Amino acid sequence: MERTFREQLFFLVLCLSVLKGDSRYIDAQDNEITKEELYSFFNSELKREIPEEFIYRRPLRCLDMVSVEGQFTFTAERPQLSCAAFFIAEPNEVISVDYGSADIDCRGGDFIKVFDGWVMKGEKFPSTQDHPLPLYERYVDYCDSGSLSRTVRSSQNVAMVFFRIHNAGSSFTLTVRKLINPFPCNVISQTPEGSYTMLIPQQHRNCSFSIIYPVEIKISEFSLGHHINFPKRSVTGCAESRDFVELLGGNSIDTSKMFPVADLCYSFTGPTHLKIGCDNTVVRMVSSGKFVNQVSFSYQLLDHQELQRIKLNSVEDFCFND
Repeated sequence: MERTFREQLFFLVLCLSVLKGDSRYIDAQDNEITKEELYSFFNSELKREIPEEFIYRRPLRCLDMVSVEGQFTFTAERPQLSCAAFFIAEPNEVISVDYGSADIDCRGGDFIKVFDGWVMKGEKFPSTQDHPLPLYERYVDYCDSGSLSRTVRSSQNVAMVFFRIHNAGSSFTLTVRKLINPFPCNVISQTPEGSYTMLIPQQHRNCSFSIIYPVEIKISEFSLGHHINFPKRSVTGCAESRDFVELLGGNSIDTSKMFPVADLCYSFTGPTHLKIGCDNTVVRMVSSGKFVNQVSFSYQLLDHQELQRIKLNSVEDFCFND
């Protein structure tokens, strides 16, 4: 588990790209995604409608990425002391994780912990600034749950499970389901291309849309529900406004540790283009709760030539520092 951010990010991008059919962006020959996993992904909507006994099942790996509903069982062939499974759904979905049967030694130091979000090298998405729960409430430990079965529901379209197993032969089972989220807030995109509308209906909260690729962002519509005399795009920031959108770039998944590229704090219609050559690109909306705030944008992957041009020009040198 001692991996650099880029190595961990590459693993996630690899899994997401193969599952979503974007493998042309990555040169990977030895991935472990099977045809059955691909079939289950593209037929996840159908599988929600079939009986419980026909639910998709497969083993869970020590380091794993799961983007489908189903039942996943981990069986330790040897002691596994540092394992993590990342779960991801569509932007308008949340993830439900059901603790099933478990044969582990809680008193001996084994654990299974569901985390509401993602953690990589101690960095968290959503950040503590953007998540509705305090950090300690975002972890649910099977060994501390006080019951043989417990259901944990995420606040956004990503969740993960940490687990530690000391004894060969120990095992546990998780059932993963996806539920519709009528008001999605914090999102990690599964693809390097797409479009999205972020809407905060008079709620005091911060919402982020994270794209773990270097991309070009095109903002087509931006409405803060109020009109103030700030420029459309501010280099110095929108500190005087309690409602604004900021574009962030960096090599972290924690938005509080990323670099501001631009702030937007004046409603407008019409395209605004920005290219961010970082491992992670984020559109983040800060809302005071007094207005209905909305931003619509599309994004597409920067090609290799464009990415090299940005790097050579040192426009965003913070993106290329390890």
